[in-house]
Amino acid sequence: MSALDDFIDISQKEFFGYIKNINRDDINRAADIIDASRKNGGRLHITGIGKPSHVATYAASLISSTGTPAFYLHGTEAVHGSCGQLVKGDVVICISNSGNTAELKATASAVKNNGCKIIAVTGNKDSWLAKFSDFHIFAGVKQEGGPLNRAPRASVLAEIFAIQCLSIVLQERVNITPEQYVKFHPGGTLGQLRDNER
Repeated sequence: MSALDDFIDISQKEFFGYIKNINRDDINRAADIIDASRKNGGRLHITGIGKPSHVATYAASLISSTGTPAFYLHGTEAVHGSCGQLVKGDVVICISNSGNTAELKATASAVKNNGCKIIAVTGNKDSWLAKFSDFHIFAGVKQEGGPLNRAPRASVLAEIFAIQCLSIVLQERVNITPEQYVKFHPGGTLGQLRDNER
C-alpha cells in the first residue's frame, strides 16, 4: 500500500468515525455561550497556533458570512497587544489539537485576564486548554495519516468539521435570509439570488 493509499484509508476511518460520534449537545451548548455573549453586546473571536491558526481564519470567515460576526485573534500577537481587540464579555474559541501548546496557553491566559470566556476545540479532553476553558468541544482523532503520522491532517479535518457544525447552529438561530447572505457576499456566484430564492 502506498503512502497515499494509507492516508486515504486512515482519513476515511478517522473522519467518519469522528462524525459518527460528534457530541451534538456540546455544539449546541457552545452556541448558547456565544448567543448569551452576543445578546449582551459581546463579540466572537477565534484563535489558534500553527495549522489551527489557518483553521481559525477560515472559521471566522465562515461564521461571519453566515450571520454571526466573528474576528480572527492572532495566536501569538494576542500577548503583544492584540488582546486590545477583546472586550469583557466576549467569547474566544481556541483551537489546538494537543491542547497543551505553550503559546496558546499564554494567549488563553491573557484572554481570561481580559474578562472573556473560552471555548476550547481540542483533540485531548484531558489537556490543559480543555480544563482551563469555560467549555470544551472534542475534535480528536487517533491517527493523522501520512508519513511519520505527525503533520496535522486528520485532526484538521475534525477541527474544521466541529466549527462547521457550530456555524450551522448559529446560522439557524439567526435565521439569515438569502437576501442578507447576498449582502454579506456580493461577489461571485454565491452573491447572486437563486431562482427559488427570488
